[in-house]
Amino acid sequence: MKFSDFICEKAIRAELSADNKEDVINELVDSLLQAGEINSDEKADIIAAIMKREELGSTGIGRGVAVPHTKHAGVGKLVGTVGVSVDGVDFNSLDGEKVQLFFLLISPPDRPGDHLRALENISKQLRDETFCRFLKQSRTGEDIHQLLEEADNNQFAS
Repeated sequence: MKFSDFICEKAIRAELSADNKEDVINELVDSLLQAGEINSDEKADIIAAIMKREELGSTGIGRGVAVPHTKHAGVGKLVGTVGVSVDGVDFNSLDGEKVQLFFLLISPPDRPGDHLRALENISKQLRDETFCRFLKQSRTGEDIHQLLEEADNNQFAS
């Protein structure tokens, strides 16, 4: 699975304004709403589902990266977005570091395979230091989208 299969280009946020976990999730879900990927009547429930997932254990996986995600009947297909926080956000990350890169995923409950493949792809790509460094330095949605395309084309394969 590639980023282009699930990341909504219009929802990418290069400079998140949020400074805490819940606000980051709210801002990223709102970006998917504005891009037409989710319905406004589902927004609060999707945020609640992501926050409930966070209660099980932080999706801040370390090295400045978090992958908040949930399964929700309000989406017909896997959708996601990327957000970058210049200053970083305390996300209760496993390594205790602030998070700068956020990959938010929402998938339909009946498509667990897609959900797992997307998480696997994100995890694989984020192991690449160069890819992560370039993402953290990105200041426009276009820059981020370009990096995701390059990752899809294995230009960062280590």
